[in-house]
Amino acid sequence: MAILHVTDQTFDAEIKEGLVFADFWAPWCGPCKMIAPVLEELDREVGDQVKIIKLDVDENPETTRDFEVMSIPTLILFKDGEVVEKVIGYQPKEVLAELISKHA
Repeated sequence: MAILHVTDQTFDAEIKEGLVFADFWAPWCGPCKMIAPVLEELDREVGDQVKIIKLDVDENPETTRDFEVMSIPTLILFKDGEVVEKVIGYQPKEVLAELISKHA
């Protein structure tokens, strides 16, 4: 499954079912650029267990505010629309994979 870019208007529909990792990011953010290939690897390896979505915080202030995202990257793991994990900053693939397997 490919990583999906979402907006304020489409975010809620994308997180309501199953396990979804939401990456709150911005194009100018260095750590966001570092974590992008990690998320692509995860998508290839465990994309059948989790959907990965990306939300540009500059273009989507409403959702960013709703989830109190103050620093980026912020990764929020949802299960059936509910927040189950929230991590801030760059994380190695192993840490993210562990969070996914914990809730899969």
